[in-house]
Amino acid sequence: MRFFNTFRGRLLLILLFLLIATLSVQYYLNILNEGENTRLREMNEASVVAGFSVGMSALTSENYRVQDFISQGTANFDEGDRRRIKDILIIDNDWRITDSLNDEYLPVQDDDGSVTYKTLGELTDLPPLIQPERLGEDAVNFPNARSGVPAKDEDEAHVLPVETSKGRWYVMVLLHNDPTAAARRAAMPLRFTLAILLVSTLITFYLVWRFTRPISNLSNAARAVAEGDLSVRVPNSERTDEMGRLARQFNEMTSELEKKSELEAKLQQAEKSAVVGRLGSAIAHEIRNPLNYINLTLDHLRSKYEPEDPAKRGAFKKLTSQLKSEVARINQQISDFLNYSRPARANLRPIDAREVVEDSLRIIEAEAVEKHIRIALVEKENISKVMGDPEFLRSVFNNLFINAVQAMESTGGKLNVKISPDNGFVRFDISDTGSGISEENIPKIFEPYFSTKETGTGLGLAIVHKIVEVHHGSIDVSSAQGSGTSFTIKLPKA
Repeated sequence: MRFFNTFRGRLLLILLFLLIATLSVQYYLNILNEGENTRLREMNEASVVAGFSVGMSALTSENYRVQDFISQGTANFDEGDRRRIKDILIIDNDWRITDSLNDEYLPVQDDDGSVTYKTLGELTDLPPLIQPERLGEDAVNFPNARSGVPAKDEDEAHVLPVETSKGRWYVMVLLHNDPTAAARRAAMPLRFTLAILLVSTLITFYLVWRFTRPISNLSNAARAVAEGDLSVRVPNSERTDEMGRLARQFNEMTSELEKKSELEAKLQQAEKSAVVGRLGSAIAHEIRNPLNYINLTLDHLRSKYEPEDPAKRGAFKKLTSQLKSEVARINQQISDFLNYSRPARANLRPIDAREVVEDSLRIIEAEAVEKHIRIALVEKENISKVMGDPEFLRSVFNNLFINAVQAMESTGGKLNVKISPDNGFVRFDISDTGSGISEENIPKIFEPYFSTKETGTGLGLAIVHKIVEVHHGSIDVSSAQGSGTSFTIKLPKA
């Protein structure tokens, strides 16, 4: 049974079915043809018997002709016999035609009272005689006594010798065979054969289409893979034959190639990031040294060289403060870069999540008041402590709160923070009513160095994502352009 589930087994079954169907139809046609031939033979025999019966009646009667007996309607002569019987000839012992259905063959009485007969030898248009050998030596007197078998669509003649007191007479019955009927009988097998060929052709087309479609799909998929598209998959993999197995193996191959390609791309990216990280760390350390010197020098200038003139003193303080803030900003960016590039080593311990959130909110409180931003902190009852590193989590919430304030700095708004339990985790929902994030940028916001702001390194959210992963938690974001952003962080309970 396993063999018949294969491509070759199914093809063999179909060919066997076509062979059996063809032989069955041919056998049925032979039966029909044999039945039709039997029916025609019986009809001809009945017509011959009817013709002989009428001929014998006319032969033994002195007052009636053949035509008279037919017109009177004898019991053994029907309408079908009328159509099939072409003529009935009565031939005397001198080979003269004494009676006939054809007026041209009838005896003619002359003016002097004598009778002129048509002789059998004068009839040259008679159909071939059936079995003339039964007449013996008399067969030579019949002009239609031919050798061989007449054609099926040809008219035929049957002769019955009758011994009378005047010698041996003959009754000849001429039967008419319809050539169109013979043509129809001959065309019937052709019609059935044509139907069989048509059905076989349709089945062949279907089989060719069905059996070559998986090959075509496989060819198209191989071409797509050669062009670099490893996501292509071949359909019809649910089939149980060789084509189905080949499709499944091809799909497994492309899946493995796709995974390998993704791993190679990630490996290349990791190698590139490692090189950039090592180079950046070295540069960052080199930059920090002059930054520290600049910062100390600014403190020294502010303490030793402050102008005595109040107007100049104010400008001096303003300029040095701006310089120190810019130095601090550069130093913070270097710290962010180093924090992202270094392996994170978190000191996880049970901590109160609310305290970490409140510490981060204090950093932005003054700026929030200045920019008309309201802050709301909601904590559910009985919130467990979380396993975390306070410094790392403070960096997470600092980045998220600062981003929220920057998103609402021109319009004001509301920053909502909600802390709630969630099936073994502590959940933090942080939402703002700022400008939001476009749909195409949402998948990119946790990528390093991606930023939609004119300033910044693009490492803030990347660091947030990295710290959450170190804490074995999760972070999700939902946002819409112009309607705000919402971050959801889940951290394991202590």
